Amino acid sequence: MSTPRRIAVLTERAPGETRVSATPETVKKLTALGAQLAVESGAGVSASISDEDYASAGASVADVAQTVAGADIVLGVQAPDPALLAGVNSGAWIVAGLDPFGKRERIDAYASAGLEALAMEFMPRITRAQSMDILSSQSNLAGYKAVLAAADTYGRAFPMMMTAAGTISATKAFVMGVGVAGLQAIATARRLGAQVSATDVRSATKEQILSLGAKPIFVESVAGIEGEGSGGYATEMGEEYQKAQAELVSSHIAKQDIVITTALIPGRPAPRLVTDAQIATMKAGSVIFDLAAPQGGNVEGTVADQVVERHGVKIIGYSNTPAHLPADASALFARNLFNFLSAFWDKEAGGPVLDEEIGDAIRLTKGGKIVNARLLD
Repeated sequence: MSTPRRIAVLTERAPGETRVSATPETVKKLTALGAQLAVESGAGVSASISDEDYASAGASVADVAQTVAGADIVLGVQAPDPALLAGVNSGAWIVAGLDPFGKRERIDAYASAGLEALAMEFMPRITRAQSMDILSSQSNLAGYKAVLAAADTYGRAFPMMMTAAGTISATKAFVMGVGVAGLQAIATARRLGAQVSATDVRSATKEQILSLGAKPIFVESVAGIEGEGSGGYATEMGEEYQKAQAELVSSHIAKQDIVITTALIPGRPAPRLVTDAQIATMKAGSVIFDLAAPQGGNVEGTVADQVVERHGVKIIGYSNTPAHLPADASALFARNLFNFLSAFWDKEAGGPVLDEEIGDAIRLTKGGKIVNARLLD
């Protein structure tokens, strides 16, 4: 019988990171598969999970050196510092959101250390991997939080209110980019009572916008453009489309009170959706929440984690939006990791064995080398 796999869960050390990569729920489930769980003391505090909660679920709780000692798999939300991993077994898996393009030196260090780095954000967007998709689970919460943060900063109420003192008009909210975050932003703004409109470069999203009770704002004059790349991600558009889109947005954005931007292209800086000139047409007191702030922002002038005021409009955006909802974000992230490990768990091997389709997509390093085609390109 094979030796049980030892899975280490580390405290996140990135500034502002409040999430944790395993919860008592997933510790129990991984233990039931036959794994041994080791959790660094204090790992769950920011997500309202105590060391006692982990111990009760069956994990050993200790300092970082004891936690990683002999580990076969290390779980993280963000890429752990290679210096913390001394003592893991040869060829140990690092399973986390690794930011391969932004943290290339760290990925190279994993390769040099003989570790097998698995980037969960490279998970292919296929049906059987949906439950493992950290980008979707975290974007869902980010879209929700973006609307709440915008509502909190905005100096008016969202719903129409008829009172004895007079009527308050409903807030007009515009969502730019209708992926997972955008759809949740639409739904949340609608629940709060706003009049919602939305746009996207992918024409297929029009029906999704309508299904949520929002108004689609689309370029109709440029034919034959779908804007959808591999895996369902949006792609960057041609010059003709960009010009038509800018004109449409300029006329629409001037009437909006709240704008939520969500556009990201994997591995590249965020596309510019809103210019300073467009901001200048908006009403004073309006609010823009830029979900792309960590990748340079969709909005001209965005500074992550700061409130920037331009032309009387407040522009906000967090460097790590899901971290503002640590308990739920951790619960979903931890389930993504459990769903991934359990889907490939081989009882005879005593641990997970990856197939080619998903393994090749997410594996960055193996045998001392960078092996992922997206990094080698």
